[in-house]
Amino acid sequence: MYQLQVENMTCNHCVSAVTKAVQSVDPQAQVQIELEEKSVRVGTDKALEAISAAIVDAGYPVTSAQAQ
Repeated sequence: MYQLQVENMTCNHCVSAVTKAVQSVDPQAQVQIELEEKSVRVGTDKALEAISAAIVDAGYPVTSAQAQ
């Protein structure tokens, strides 16, 4: 499980875009997003760097990321 802080998420469209970005790396990933906290929790066995890169490529800056 990874915990990421992701900026510029403001609406359900953002939630969908970030979820799709994560699932482009791992289609089976479980994604939980809290807009108010700007937090994204990802359950996956893929590399944290790959998940972060996919989110950044979708246009959402990752300000911190860590394994839990």
